[in-house]
Amino acid sequence: MDFSAVFRVALKALARNKLRTILTMLGIIIGVGAVICTVAIGEGASNEVQEQLRSLGDNMIFISAGSVNSHGVRMGSQATKTLTVEDAQAIGQIPFIKAVTPGVGTSVQVVYKDQNWYTSIRGNAPSYFEIREWPVVEGIPFSQRDVEAAANVCVLGQTIVENLFVDGENPIGKMIRIQNIPFRVIGVLARKGQSPWGHDEDDTIIAPYTTVQKKLAGISWIQYVMASATSVKTIPAAEQQIEALLRQRHHLRPNEDDDFIIRSTIDIANARAQSARILTLLLASIASVSLLVGGIGIMNIMLVSVTERTREIGVRMAVGATEDDVQMQFLSEAVVLSLLGGALGIIFGIFGSMLVSGMLHWPTLIPPQAIAIAVLFSAGVGVFFGYYPARKAARLDPIEALRYE
Repeated sequence: MDFSAVFRVALKALARNKLRTILTMLGIIIGVGAVICTVAIGEGASNEVQEQLRSLGDNMIFISAGSVNSHGVRMGSQATKTLTVEDAQAIGQIPFIKAVTPGVGTSVQVVYKDQNWYTSIRGNAPSYFEIREWPVVEGIPFSQRDVEAAANVCVLGQTIVENLFVDGENPIGKMIRIQNIPFRVIGVLARKGQSPWGHDEDDTIIAPYTTVQKKLAGISWIQYVMASATSVKTIPAAEQQIEALLRQRHHLRPNEDDDFIIRSTIDIANARAQSARILTLLLASIASVSLLVGGIGIMNIMLVSVTERTREIGVRMAVGATEDDVQMQFLSEAVVLSLLGGALGIIFGIFGSMLVSGMLHWPTLIPPQAIAIAVLFSAGVGVFFGYYPARKAARLDPIEALRYE
């Protein structure tokens, strides 16, 4: 069978009633365009979340002090005081861990000349910058010697720099006061942006954990440990080994709850990805209703076309056309109608995605498979909703068809 000839005949038949053809395709155009646009919005949101999660660090595992049950009253996270620097050092000996840092933090008031800012300070080891993949763009990071000496040195985030050094003054080497304690600024961090939870990552100060621990927070334990796994695949195994190690070090019985909490970027990513998938599926399902309506429109128009062209069908059969020929003719018209609508729908969807991204500043991403699925779905709609009218045309009695007025 010459499919190119069939395609040309189908186009000529559809061109006879241009307005009706365009109106019929409109349902498919809107349906395909809506599906592509909603998928692009969902994928864009998912991709942005993944980018934000990647900014958290290099295969990061976060271990924090857990809650505690005291006489039936459960305290919140970081209520226990059992997490120590020695725990962090022991975690660093696990084969699946390549870097680790103890951590403490507190809220502080920072003053420089006549400017002040309320922010948070994090106490960490020098490996923190490696784990978070957070480079120092001006100056230098603090060293292990600074940690051992509990030196009053710090590295500032970009938000702190903008709010304290308002005249564009270079912060490197300047003395600032944190809770009335003088600190020397030795570095400025690269801009990190917003975290997945909406927190400004740049609104922070990083200092040696011993300094924050002893001089600002006034505690002898640590509040959390950050660790970097050797790869994404080793994160689950590393988490299991960390759990077993800490339970052993904290002398926890088998029936006792953990006094620590272990989280990783994989856990957060899976939760966010699942939410994004559900949202995308929901939006795409709603938009798919338009495709169903468009398919019903194709069936309706093809049935009308069969009725209008009954005499033409009778003439074709009288001169030798088989049932398969007639069925292929009408089925090809339905498929061509659907494919043309799908092609225009793809253009409409891409344009709509760009419009949403430009006007609402919403990230969009059109995956190639979405376009491929849209094309296949369009063809499927044409075959599914065009089969019955085509079959009805093929089964007409030639004699009755020739008598039809």
